[in-house]
Amino acid sequence: MTATTQAQASPKSSILPMTIIGVLFFIFGFVTWLNGSLIPFLKIICELNEFQALFVTFAFYIAYTVMALPMSSILKRTGYKNGMAIGLAIMVVGSLLFIPAAQSANYIIFLGALFVLGTGLTILQTASNPYVVHIGPKESAAMRISIMGLINKGAGVIVPILFTALVLSGFENFTAEHLAALSETERQAQISELSSRLVMPYIYMAIALTFLIGLVKFSSLPELEFEGEDEHQEKGSITHFPQVVLGAIALFAYVGVEVIAGDTIGLYGETLGVNNFASLTSYTMVFMVVGYIIGVTCIPKFISQEKALLGSAIAGILCVVGAALGSRESTMLADIIWGWSGIPVIPDTVTFVALMGLAHALVWPSIWPLALEGLGKYTAQGSALLIMGISGGAILPLVFGKVAYFADNTQVAYWVGLPCYLFILFYALKGHKMRSW
Repeated sequence: MTATTQAQASPKSSILPMTIIGVLFFIFGFVTWLNGSLIPFLKIICELNEFQALFVTFAFYIAYTVMALPMSSILKRTGYKNGMAIGLAIMVVGSLLFIPAAQSANYIIFLGALFVLGTGLTILQTASNPYVVHIGPKESAAMRISIMGLINKGAGVIVPILFTALVLSGFENFTAEHLAALSETERQAQISELSSRLVMPYIYMAIALTFLIGLVKFSSLPELEFEGEDEHQEKGSITHFPQVVLGAIALFAYVGVEVIAGDTIGLYGETLGVNNFASLTSYTMVFMVVGYIIGVTCIPKFISQEKALLGSAIAGILCVVGAALGSRESTMLADIIWGWSGIPVIPDTVTFVALMGLAHALVWPSIWPLALEGLGKYTAQGSALLIMGISGGAILPLVFGKVAYFADNTQVAYWVGLPCYLFILFYALKGHKMRSW
């Protein structure tokens, strides 16, 4: 079945593929958001400092950068359907590596397992995003990706609850201070018991992933094939397609500001003395979900993908200005949004950080169909290049942290988001239309 044929398929014919891809997106979210729970856990059982613990994120996200293009070569040989099965198989290996890692409490093995998991996710993401784009009409691709975003974030809500129930139940005093107060024998025994509790969850994950291999391999999921094999014969590599290269940079900027908005809002709230600073990330996530719902209900019926991206960029710029210049005392904006609901209100500057979640929610869903349009046989390479943009989530927050440190002012550091949204604005206005340099 060609991509053109799929675009003309009836909605009913897309239900099964969308269901299978939806399950995969849940897995993406589950494995990715699990890192947030693993970082403090490994920090204690492996006796790490903050810098060492953050290598969890580095080991996971660096796989997207290092392995994206090699994984696209695998897709080119195996096809998208078989490629997804291979990606799941690699993730099974990564899950099983957590067994020796947990039994030995060896941080290096943990990092290796995370890298393998990231590698499997890389090929899954590289294959599944084009599937969502091409499984139906291209005008509604952003709407379909928005649905996947809702599923992804849903996994992010479930993961901390499951991790706490399966791993930390019965350990109310699971802190470095508590362990330090124990005798050496008691401390090693408790660390060993805690570490061993990681074994069963990852065995369950390996079993679930094995089941998914069979689901993908033996399902009626159509293979993606692209017409016009010789259409771009004169273009020797994916770098000759400006809309993809610029799209990857735009996604680098987007993922960076997404992580900044979600991961720094609690730290910022703490510096301002906000009582509920530990839960502030949920404010950003709620606004992101609202953004995805807008994408699902309004694209393309009321708004095009191009206009959604343009509106996201402009809204993001306004939120950055609001966060960097907004009042640290006034709560007027929060009173207007949710003061009536009983939810604790927060200062206006913090509210603007949370609103960044709403502003950029449609950036990822909009860029993918615009960047992959007309690539033909280069689609796998283009998808891999876009996946490499995820590395913005590892690099730009570090830039944010450096600015905050040197300026001794977290609020000033939110200006880091301005060039990011400006580039997204450029891509919305011109970058996605470029077909030559």
